[in-house]
Amino acid sequence: MSEFQDSSTQAAAPRWVGLAIAALGAASLLGIGIGWSALNQGKQTEQNVQASVKQQNEALMQRLAKSDDQNQQLQSDLKVVTDKLNVTQEELDRARKQAYNKKLSDVNTQLGTKANVEDVNKLTGDVSGVKNDLDETKGKLDRATGDMGVMSGLIARNHDDVEELKRRGDRNYFEFTIQRAKTPQHVGPVAIALNKTDSKKSKYTITVLADDKSIEKKDRTAGEPVQFYVKGTGRSSPYEIVVFDVNKNTITGYLSTPKSAGGAASATNTSGQ
Repeated sequence: MSEFQDSSTQAAAPRWVGLAIAALGAASLLGIGIGWSALNQGKQTEQNVQASVKQQNEALMQRLAKSDDQNQQLQSDLKVVTDKLNVTQEELDRARKQAYNKKLSDVNTQLGTKANVEDVNKLTGDVSGVKNDLDETKGKLDRATGDMGVMSGLIARNHDDVEELKRRGDRNYFEFTIQRAKTPQHVGPVAIALNKTDSKKSKYTITVLADDKSIEKKDRTAGEPVQFYVKGTGRSSPYEIVVFDVNKNTITGYLSTPKSAGGAASATNTSGQ
């Protein structure tokens, strides 16, 4: 009986071992299959990535080529426009002139009149008259030697000339109209008293009060530069009084002082005279 059991046990053992070996073989084949599949899948993924990168590079190169073409086209268009602008400057001037002539023609048509030779001659005469007036004004602004032997600045003959001198700005100018009176009249930094007039001979006598002293200028003539010195002025730049209108009881003119003098001179207090 024991011999039968041993033979049965020996017969069953090889069968179990075979099954185990078969199972291990199947598992090995399964693992190999899974590994092979994973390897193939990794290669496929790598190929897909390379294809995508290549596609992107090609698209980028195409965009760069297109941009280069557009840039060349823009440069070409710019050159054409630049050449056209260089050519059309003369055309613009011609067009402006034509537009101006057309507007002038339209205005003449609306007004029902046209410029003629007489109008042009009249306009030319007006321009010439203005030029002559300017030349005459320049001629009036001359120089003369003053009563102290010093060459004066430009001399004004009327109010308009004084305004011209003010615009030039070479000296300070103070216009005045002084009446005969006991009290001197302040003119700029000095005071002036009118003592006597002779309207027929255009002569006058005045007393100038400056630097706490009085200076009499007797029997001076209209248009003559009447000069005197004050403290702070050089010997070549005296104060000047020019009277251009002498009436019975008044004189009209201006006081001229050097720019450097400013308000250096102070008029004498009239109560001390």
